[in-house]
Amino acid sequence: MSKLTIDGKTVEAAEGTTILAAANKSGVDIPTLCYNEELSPAGACRLCVVEVVNGQACALMTACDNPVSEGMTIDTNSPRALDARRLATEVLLAQRPTSKKLQDIARRLGLDEPRFTLPQQECILCRQCTRTCQEVVGVGAVSFIMRGLGREVEPRVIFDAERCIACGSCAYICPTEAIKLTDAGGKRTLMTPSGKMEFCLKACGHCGAYFAPEKQLVYMARQSGLPQEKFDLCLNCRD
Repeated sequence: MSKLTIDGKTVEAAEGTTILAAANKSGVDIPTLCYNEELSPAGACRLCVVEVVNGQACALMTACDNPVSEGMTIDTNSPRALDARRLATEVLLAQRPTSKKLQDIARRLGLDEPRFTLPQQECILCRQCTRTCQEVVGVGAVSFIMRGLGREVEPRVIFDAERCIACGSCAYICPTEAIKLTDAGGKRTLMTPSGKMEFCLKACGHCGAYFAPEKQLVYMARQSGLPQEKFDLCLNCRD
């Protein structure tokens, strides 16, 4: 166990515990956007930044992906941390001003609107969709392309229609509604930052109602080892 101080309160946390987890356990609330407890941390949104003193070193660190250590002193609301958090929020809100989640975080930080304007974009590159598809669904149909040596492309999220099973988990997890899902006329449509994708829905063999994407049912049958006919009925028509 490591003994540390968070906002003046002595806290003990197991080795490997993140600053965010230790703060939450001690009752200190730190805002997050790209973080989800079911996913690996990314540190992408920068909203959870805190000021950390460890020995002689003092630095701003993201709380979601940095572990605690013995003797660490953390100030979650220092002037430096709050300034950095507000700036990160302003940048994201300027990019996606219609996001209710970002609006709520901005109000919590005392921000009415960004002081500047940026080209609006739905995707803020939080990578929750990527991590959900890879770590929870296990399909890996969503990937994140970063700028690198010899690359002229901008960082972006890319969806692979061939690998996608149309489960909709990416749309569910997206904090800015950059991914939208609609079911109509026997088809599921996913509007994503990299384009529109359409998938056929399965009609229940008993009542005829469309109830799930065909590709998702094929995937579920394969993963479970059950025959495909086990997935021919909707939940209402199963025994």
